Amino acid sequence: MTGPRILFVVDAGPNVGGGHVMRSLTLSQALTAQGASCVFVGPPALAGVLDAFAPDTPRIAAEDLAAAAVREAFDAIVFDHYGLSEPDHRAMAQGRPVLVIDDLADRPLGADLVLDSGPARRPADYMGLTPDTARLLLGPTYAPVRPEFAVLREPALAWRGEPVQRILVSLGLTDVGGVTARVVDLLRQRVQDVGLDVVLGGQAPSLPGLTKIARRDPRVLLHVDTPHMARLTAEADLGVGAAGSTTWERCVLGLPSLMVVLADNQRGAARAIADLEAALVVDLATPDFEVAFDRALIRLLRDAELRRRLAAASAEVCDGLGAGRTAEALLNLIGARDA
Repeated sequence: MTGPRILFVVDAGPNVGGGHVMRSLTLSQALTAQGASCVFVGPPALAGVLDAFAPDTPRIAAEDLAAAAVREAFDAIVFDHYGLSEPDHRAMAQGRPVLVIDDLADRPLGADLVLDSGPARRPADYMGLTPDTARLLLGPTYAPVRPEFAVLREPALAWRGEPVQRILVSLGLTDVGGVTARVVDLLRQRVQDVGLDVVLGGQAPSLPGLTKIARRDPRVLLHVDTPHMARLTAEADLGVGAAGSTTWERCVLGLPSLMVVLADNQRGAARAIADLEAALVVDLATPDFEVAFDRALIRLLRDAELRRRLAAASAEVCDGLGAGRTAEALLNLIGARDA
C-alpha cells in the first residue's frame, strides 16, 4: 500500500526569497520519511531553489498555479504562498485536507491545519480567519527545521560563549536589495582576525562584488547554495542573520545572533525574539541602521557573558523537531479523512 501523495503549492522569486521553498522542502522530507510522496508546484523560480538543494524533488513550474494543481492527483495539499487565500485554497484543494503555512494572520485561510511558527502568535490572531474546526500549530515548536540541526544541537550548545573567531552571515538566498554586501562591508570595518562565513544563493546580487572581495580578503569565505548550513551554524561563534525562517536554525544551535529585519512580515517575530532576550535585533528600514548595527555588533564581540545568555535563551525557543510534529499532524488528518 502506497502512502499519500501531497501537493505543495509554494511561492518563490526575487521579491519573496527562497524561504517558502526551504521550509516546505523540510516539511516534505519529514513527510517522505513517514511514507508520503510529495510534488511541488510553483512559479519558474521554484526550480532554481530545488535544483540547488533537492534536485530530485518532483516539481511543476507554472505561472497558473490553480490550473496546475487541478491537473494533479493528490491526497492533501500544502500552501506556502502569501498571495493565496481562502477562495484559492478551496478551489485547488477540491475537498481534500489543507495545510497552510503562514506568518501573517492577515487574510482568510481555507485550512484544516495552519502552521505559524511565530513565537508571539496566539490562537486569537486567527479568529475569524480560519474555520472553527481548523487546528492551529503555533509557535517554534512546529517550525520546520532540517533534521541535521537537531543532530548538532548538543555539541554546539556545549561551547557557546567562547571567543569570537568565526561569524556566520546569512541574510537570505535571494539577498534582497544586495543587503549581504552592505552588512559584510560593515563587518569588515569592525572585525580584525575574525573569519566571515557568508552564505548566498547563486543569483544573489551581492555575489559578484563579494567574490572580488573574497579574493583579496582572506577573512571572507563565500558559501554559495551551500548544503552545509547546519555545520556552518554549529561552528560559528556569532551569527548575523535575517529575521526569517533561518531564525529557528540559529535557535536550535544556540548561536548568539544579531538579527536583521528585512521585511514587514518579520517584525512581529523579531520583537518576540528580542523580548525573550534570545537575540539582538536591528531593522534595516530605520534611518540609523548602520549606527545601530555597529553598536550591537560591538556589544556582541566584547561581551562573552551576553553571548552565553543569548545562546541559552535562543536554545529554549526551538528544539528543531517541528517538521516531524507537523508531518504527523497532517498525516493523522489524512488518515482520519480516509477512515
